[in-house]
Amino acid sequence: MEGLSERQYAARVGLSRGAIQKAKATGRLVLHGDGSIDAVASDALRAEATDPSKTRKAPQPKLKPVPEAAVSAVGETLREQGLAAPPVGSGTTFLQAKTANEVLKAQERRLRLQKLKGELIDRARALSLVFRLARQERDVWVNWPARAAALMAADLSASCSEATGQQITVEPAAMQKVLERHVRAHLDELAEVRPDFR
Repeated sequence: MEGLSERQYAARVGLSRGAIQKAKATGRLVLHGDGSIDAVASDALRAEATDPSKTRKAPQPKLKPVPEAAVSAVGETLREQGLAAPPVGSGTTFLQAKTANEVLKAQERRLRLQKLKGELIDRARALSLVFRLARQERDVWVNWPARAAALMAADLSASCSEATGQQITVEPAAMQKVLERHVRAHLDELAEVRPDFR
């Protein structure tokens, strides 16, 4: 056999075997003496005889543009793992994207396992607990001068009397006012502290 069979030529040009048989029957293919198809000559003959406006073009696959955020996320993930990342502004290869995807899935599974083991807690819940604890601590400090003022006044009165040899009395109400002023000033300073939750 010198040339191609109908099946081989159909596969070569991307047509059905039936279409090749029709072209053969109408003389639009060049045949060898044994009936096989001369591929090069048949291609040239078909190109001359075919109206370009009536040819069916294979549909182009519709590729969706990849958001820049996704490309940068792939790069960040690869860099975190010490792997080669695509240069900024260039595309990413399928292998890089697949590697980044596998790395992220492994990290997600590790985090899920740590959460199940109780090693991780929800960030919102942790912030809520810290806020509640800070509020309780503040309330204790706000109420502390009222509880401690009388005891401190008595201790200071006794200490001053021993040191001077005279009877000195420190008023609990005055002591409470001084303590409250200092405690509130300290709590105001603490209120301006902004923790960095990174």
